[in-house]
Amino acid sequence: MTPALVLASTSRYRAELLQRLSLEFIQVQPEVEETPLPGESPHDVALRLAEAKARALATAYTDHLIIGSDQTAGCDLDIIGKPGSRDRAIGQLLRFSGRSIEFHTGLCLLNTRTGHCRTAVNTTTVTFRSLSEACAERYVDREQPLDCAGSFKAEGLGIALFSRIVSDDPTSLIGLPLITLTQFLLAEGWMLP
Repeated sequence: MTPALVLASTSRYRAELLQRLSLEFIQVQPEVEETPLPGESPHDVALRLAEAKARALATAYTDHLIIGSDQTAGCDLDIIGKPGSRDRAIGQLLRFSGRSIEFHTGLCLLNTRTGHCRTAVNTTTVTFRSLSEACAERYVDREQPLDCAGSFKAEGLGIALFSRIVSDDPTSLIGLPLITLTQFLLAEGWMLP
């Protein structure tokens, strides 16, 4: 029998993505310190935190497949996180105006029955069109992307902020790379279409 599925996140965005696969799962918030380590790259932060989130639930869910995911962005060697406020969101968007930014989405699938752990990072390059301050303000006021790394929602109006997206997995930018996750689930014996 295939282990039950746990999403180590309470993110509604990740849950909505996972629902696309028509799988039954539960969501559980992992207790993980998300502060980047000194000198840690955005890529490495995303990978470390995705695995840490899955492993944080391993002792409570011993016969499960646990999905951990985390997303970071990098700009000028800085790690860009969730803005948390209107002013920071507008500031992030203006900083990105006319530039290309890399978003790293870490993924971990931990089989607590076998101890097997599969990890990957999907990198998406987003090129922003030139944005005026008024445009950034209108966007932030309309979509309220305060809980989104990079201050936009690619699944919504945020797509209008871009001139180009380069990625191997379009769902990665929203927070959960479904193409890679599907490959991981198939390797663990899940039956998918």
